[in-house]
Amino acid sequence: MNTEFVQNWFSQVKKGTLSYIILIILDEKEYYGYELVQGIKIHTTLEVAEGTLYPLLNRLKTEGIVDSKWIEQESGIPRKYYTLSKDGKATLTEMKKIWSALETAIQKIQK
Repeated sequence: MNTEFVQNWFSQVKKGTLSYIILIILDEKEYYGYELVQGIKIHTTLEVAEGTLYPLLNRLKTEGIVDSKWIEQESGIPRKYYTLSKDGKATLTEMKKIWSALETAIQKIQK
């Protein structure tokens, strides 16, 4: 087995699907950054660094897929919460269709 090839492939798959994973999780409720990192870990067992997450959330916000707002906390430190925008919900619906078709195609050829 070519371990390096497999590790590189997994890294690319993870990068390619992280946006999709984030949108699925944000479809449940709004999350702040650290809570979203924990949600990803719980739902997928993937480790996602905050240094990876925040630039991706900013890109999704720029694309109009995610909305954010600052909420004051009792501790005095405000948190930025993220939610799916209306366009984000429509985008997720389309992504689910594409993922399902891809999954079906892979299952047909995988033995």
